[in-house]
Amino acid sequence: MRPQKSLKIDLSKEYPCPCRRRGRLLPILLTDAFGCDRCQQIFVVDEKNQIIEQLSSNYPGKRAWRWTGYRWIAAGFGDSGLPFMLVMLLATIVIVLALALRSLPSIGMIWAAIVVGLIFSIVVLMSWLANRH
Repeated sequence: MRPQKSLKIDLSKEYPCPCRRRGRLLPILLTDAFGCDRCQQIFVVDEKNQIIEQLSSNYPGKRAWRWTGYRWIAAGFGDSGLPFMLVMLLATIVIVLALALRSLPSIGMIWAAIVVGLIFSIVVLMSWLANRH
């Protein structure tokens, strides 16, 4: 099995195009960018030289890739701790809400369900907004 660890991108080498069009990424002189000879897209290298981002795109979010030494892997949501943080936030909210509702017996189960549903909807909306970049 080949390694999935991302390697630094050498700004003087050629790479295959990540857009699956059998193009080659050629370095653009005096910049930290590559240009594809097939799809005419420009890709900018990040500060750590580990990820390239598609510069001009009709895609609403930024498309980014990591180089593994033999192919490009989409650099996406798994590279950040955002999913873990959203789950922890949701769990904390549910636990705090359950303890607060337990101490207030005058609030009925219907109101508790409405409040929990509202908080859950807010967390889902936050994660949806985070995913669309």
